[in-house]
Amino acid sequence: MRAEGKMPIPPALVTRFFQLITSRQFAEAERELERLSKDVKKNEFNSGFLRALNGMILAHRSNDDRYVFVSKMKLNNKQELTKYRREFSRHEKNKLHSNYDRGFFRAWAEYTRVLVKLEEDRKPKKIVQAKLG
Repeated sequence: MRAEGKMPIPPALVTRFFQLITSRQFAEAERELERLSKDVKKNEFNSGFLRALNGMILAHRSNDDRYVFVSKMKLNNKQELTKYRREFSRHEKNKLHSNYDRGFFRAWAEYTRVLVKLEEDRKPKKIVQAKLG
């Protein structure tokens, strides 16, 4: 069983994976996922987490309507992404879900968190100028 609030995989590696699928570098994302799968402790939570990562690759790669959520998700809409992140986080914390499901939802919550961060980094920062006299 994992400690509450801890990532099953180092956050930097997960963030790199998310950046790769967002930039449609699927071959490299698959290699990264394979490395992550070998390094992570085998348990239900991590199995759900890794299954979600694999599904993200498939969903982004496909133009199939079966993956409507990803195809309709506005990757540059911070408000919408934040709403999804909260929803996924709520499911991840729900004790009625199995550890596998909670790992799955955790992966999606982390993905939407990274998408929000990437969107914030893309926008130019406002420069505050001090008034002189």
